[in-house]
Amino acid sequence: MAKSMYNYRRIINDGGDLVSDKKTKKPTNIKLLLQIYLTFFKLGSVSFGGGFAVISLMEREIVENKKWVDKEKIIDIFAIAQSLPGAVALNASAFVGFSIAGIPGAIAGLLGSLTPSVIVMLILSSLLAQFNNNTYVQKAFNGIRPIIVGLISYAAFKISKTAIKDIFCIIIAITALLLSVVLNISVIYIIIGGIAVGILLSIYQYKLMINKNNENGNCGE
Repeated sequence: MAKSMYNYRRIINDGGDLVSDKKTKKPTNIKLLLQIYLTFFKLGSVSFGGGFAVISLMEREIVENKKWVDKEKIIDIFAIAQSLPGAVALNASAFVGFSIAGIPGAIAGLLGSLTPSVIVMLILSSLLAQFNNNTYVQKAFNGIRPIIVGLISYAAFKISKTAIKDIFCIIIAITALLLSVVLNISVIYIIIGGIAVGILLSIYQYKLMINKNNENGNCGE
């Protein structure tokens, strides 16, 4: 989590650098902003089940297809998006857009994610009275719900391959799972605890490195 806080600053810095082209110093072009908007519009159109369900789709589109950000950075973005108020998908889309093209990119990503939901809600609100008890509609949602579980599980598996790197990460992940499932502790407290543990581990590892360097220096003398 300490690394995530470091990469939070990196996300902000990268976004600021990408607002303008480093060679020409021209503002971000409209074509890139349109690509960002359309990409998140597409993701928002299929994000049934909320932000967690769209994580795997977002990673595939942003990291593998578009190659706008790398795997480590998208994990940091998801971690930050989860720790902030609001929907995970909307927070993540704003951060990704900012990383690509600064503030205009954040606005384009956010609007792209919001537009499909607004359109669908406007349509469904006018038709809700007619289709609320429709058998086919209920069966369709019964089929969608298990798919959402599969998508969330796939996203967790993909992220774990990059986020969990050593025994400390495994212990933290298992502890967070137990605190959430068994003790039903709020996610925000678990995230704050993860940040504290990450900082303490970083300090401990830094001190070990200093002591090791000192020992090597003494042996050399």
